[in-house]
Amino acid sequence: MTKVVAWWDRHQIVLYLVAIAAGAGGGMLFPGADRLDAAIMPVLGVLLYATFLAVPFRTIADAVRDWRFLVTALALNFVLVPVVVFGVTRFVAGDEAVLVGVLLVLLTPCVDYVIVFAGLAGGARERLLAVTPVLMLVQIVLLPAYLWLMAGPDVLASFDAAPFVEAFLLLIVAPLALAVATQMLASRSRIGRAIESTAATAMVPVMMLALAVVVASQMAAVGNALTSVLTAVPIFIVFAVVMVPLGALTARAMGLDASGIRAIVFSGVTRNSLVVLPIAIALPAAYALTPLVVVTQTLLELLVMVVLVAVLPRVIRSG
Repeated sequence: MTKVVAWWDRHQIVLYLVAIAAGAGGGMLFPGADRLDAAIMPVLGVLLYATFLAVPFRTIADAVRDWRFLVTALALNFVLVPVVVFGVTRFVAGDEAVLVGVLLVLLTPCVDYVIVFAGLAGGARERLLAVTPVLMLVQIVLLPAYLWLMAGPDVLASFDAAPFVEAFLLLIVAPLALAVATQMLASRSRIGRAIESTAATAMVPVMMLALAVVVASQMAAVGNALTSVLTAVPIFIVFAVVMVPLGALTARAMGLDASGIRAIVFSGVTRNSLVVLPIAIALPAAYALTPLVVVTQTLLELLVMVVLVAVLPRVIRSG
């Protein structure tokens, strides 16, 4: 079993792309694939529990001690990124469903597979892992404020709060609380450590399942709204192109080493699409395109990550 886990950890990028392709193929070939909508919430709940369980909340003190890296990550993601996002989203400001989807996904830094990709590129994986709890907590607090500022109070006022709150409680708060409780149990119990180990082992296949289910369930809707969804594609590409040099320059200005710079670049580029997807799904019918926009960003981002893993170590060298 250990060899199998090591194999899929080494090849997880390819496996994620295979899962996306399988989901897209299944969504196009099988007319009833849209019924997989019902499976999205349970699958994402399991994925987010495993994701949060991998976030070392007990290392928040370590993140604070490495203040230079922490300040860089916070400044990039919550000061510079919102400025970039505001600029690039003016092109879709007239389409509220697309705008909200772009804002949801681009304003939230990734807390899961960014650590894997950064490590594959020789980035400071441990330092990035240490700051993920802070990034998670700060984005939960700031996201509503940024949405209010960039989408406008009228857009937020049109949301039905009930499904939004339900999705937030069931798919963010509950898995987060359960993950923290599991970590506390693991610190003093063999059962807790076994649960933690099992979740870590299952992370790649669960991520593959989530990607396949999400893509398959949304393919029919994408076909019916392809033109609108495609308007977000240039925004996501421009965002990634801008954030790579901006992240590198910010990290250099803070005096970080090469591994720290690579990690910061990945933190600035990689977004929290699978975590915000439940929120997008819970929006009113007028925002039916919003989850599709979030899924589109996921597909593009994985391709960008593959490129960065290959190119970044050659551009940002140690020593």
